[in-house]
Amino acid sequence: MKRAVQLGAVAKEGGVEFSVVSTTAEKLTLCLFDEKGMAETARHDMERGEDGIWSCFVEGLQAGARYGYRADGRYDPHNGYFFDPAKLLVDPYALAIDRPYAYRERLAAARGEGGDTAGLVPKAVVTTARGRLFPRPPLFKPGGLIYEVPVRAFTKRHPAIHGPMRGTVAALRQPEIVEHLVGLGVGAVELMPIAAWIDERHLPPLNLRNAWGYNPVTFMALDPRLAPGGIAELRETVEALHDAGIAVILDVVLNHTGEADAIGPVLSLRGLDNLAYYRHAGEPPRLDNVTGCGNTLDCDHPVVRKLIVDTLRHFVTHAEVDGFRFDLATVLGRTDSGFDAEAPLLRMLREDSVVGDRVLIAEPWDIGEGGYRLGGFPPPFLEWNDRYRDDVRRFWRGDAGMAGPLATRLAGSFDIFRDTPRTRTVNFVAAHDGMTLADLVSYERKHNSANGEDNRDGHDENLSWNNGVEGKTTNAAIVERRRHDCAALLATLFASRGTIMLTAGDEFGRSQHGNNNAYAQDNETTWLDWEEADGELLEFARALGAFRRRFRVLSATTRLTGEAGNGSDFSDVAWLTELGDPLTPEDWQEEGRRAFTMMLREGDGPAALRIAVFINANDHPRAFTLPGRPGHEWRRWAAFDAPQSGTVAAGIIPAPARSVLFYAEAPAGEAEDTATNSD
Repeated sequence: MKRAVQLGAVAKEGGVEFSVVSTTAEKLTLCLFDEKGMAETARHDMERGEDGIWSCFVEGLQAGARYGYRADGRYDPHNGYFFDPAKLLVDPYALAIDRPYAYRERLAAARGEGGDTAGLVPKAVVTTARGRLFPRPPLFKPGGLIYEVPVRAFTKRHPAIHGPMRGTVAALRQPEIVEHLVGLGVGAVELMPIAAWIDERHLPPLNLRNAWGYNPVTFMALDPRLAPGGIAELRETVEALHDAGIAVILDVVLNHTGEADAIGPVLSLRGLDNLAYYRHAGEPPRLDNVTGCGNTLDCDHPVVRKLIVDTLRHFVTHAEVDGFRFDLATVLGRTDSGFDAEAPLLRMLREDSVVGDRVLIAEPWDIGEGGYRLGGFPPPFLEWNDRYRDDVRRFWRGDAGMAGPLATRLAGSFDIFRDTPRTRTVNFVAAHDGMTLADLVSYERKHNSANGEDNRDGHDENLSWNNGVEGKTTNAAIVERRRHDCAALLATLFASRGTIMLTAGDEFGRSQHGNNNAYAQDNETTWLDWEEADGELLEFARALGAFRRRFRVLSATTRLTGEAGNGSDFSDVAWLTELGDPLTPEDWQEEGRRAFTMMLREGDGPAALRIAVFINANDHPRAFTLPGRPGHEWRRWAAFDAPQSGTVAAGIIPAPARSVLFYAEAPAGEAEDTATNSD
């Protein structure tokens, strides 16, 4: 049997073995550098073996050595060949690099015109990291709360985080941060990309920097700006969060790289084997750009599939992360025939012995033909649900005829995930890409001039509203209306069945001043301002988290039937008018319907209780009816601008304008801290 070659730099007894793939190079050279990564100290010719794997063994070399590759061969960019031995290339399997990437024009120069790039490129570092052979099962289960975290922006201005730790992965394990996450009921933090990335070439002339990290070069090496301690820093942070009961999900960008289009920099994959690593179309071959970033990884190529699976295995075995969110995940399933839910890579991810049991989340679209695939990924993939996002926004904006669509989203979007017994939705109202929650209710239009593209970038249709004035205002009435709208949007999210996602800072009213594409704003536009947080909104979010944790009917993923069962006289869900009557088909079709009740059953059998969620999107108060039951009482939970708890009698309940109220039934006289459970 042929021995499997471990790609990358592998420290062994007596030295280090280097292996890299290129199916089209004519020569590959390993270059070693001094401890500062600046002076080249040695070169070693590599030997080509089977399947285009080039290898060499360097005796006496140890962990900590700096290295890179040079590839030579045909130079014909018009036909997809970019070989240039003057370009130092970073190992695709690098586990660490010695400095961040920085864009320079010479990195994209034609062969013979740009000079040697070794001084411009990070050096890969040989490591001896050892992972856990059998990683522990993931902590997170579908139905919980995912908290999307931009690592740098999250703690850059946090008053309890000081010095160089600000803006790093290590800051996430500090007690003040963990306390904040636990208080919200976070089940998993989803870290926006932390793999090493490079700024887009148009940003440096504008004095801007990439703030999000969605432009990677090497997939396994962490960016030194975010994790100067490398994989050990991530592992220690994961352990600390696990101790607090919080899982860690990595947002991974495995659809394109920062080498961009055909005139982009030559840094790694392009210089090694452009035609193998990237998708091409036409004759002569042109880079297939279904990502909007200039190139698309060829995830149907065996070399790329292996690189992706090995990347994910690395993070599971070396840092014990709980899962992955795949940016533009449709790319992972693209073949020559288009998207295929049973594409080899998607099947490999589900069946892999290490990756297969992790939380797998798809952003189910790219910009190519047939690229929108919401509901089209196979189980166990969860999927970002932009239909949920848009319908919730439309309802609260005041669009006509949105009561029925909102109820469908609250119930788990089984119109989308119709062929599975459990919903795979990831519900969100706002994410990193787009307006913040507070900006949704403060701006009708995007305000992206600071991005240097004359406000052309970013989505034009945000389904947002400004409550009467565009942007910042001193009008107290408008400010209060916006705060109540934020509370209503948060409450809607926490009342929704299935997995929910909240972007960091939206729980306390963060703003990006209407910028809905703030990827280039590594500054106070995106850095969370903790000292200006809306404390009342934050307390409301915490109460919502507590309610959702206690009454698990909200986070369940099974399909609601509208029927009684499991030994209870109550249906698992009832949709009611404000008077407590069942909504008829005609009621649902009322274009002006802006209020209704969602009544849920918590638990089974005679001990089952009811949960009432009153939704009033009208611009005036409405009265709702709470049904009575002998031996039981109702308790108020999670009310904005009002006490968060208290016992109330059955009967008429006033609901303020544009509000969501939560009530839970309990046996009369039962202690308020008695927990209930539900499947």
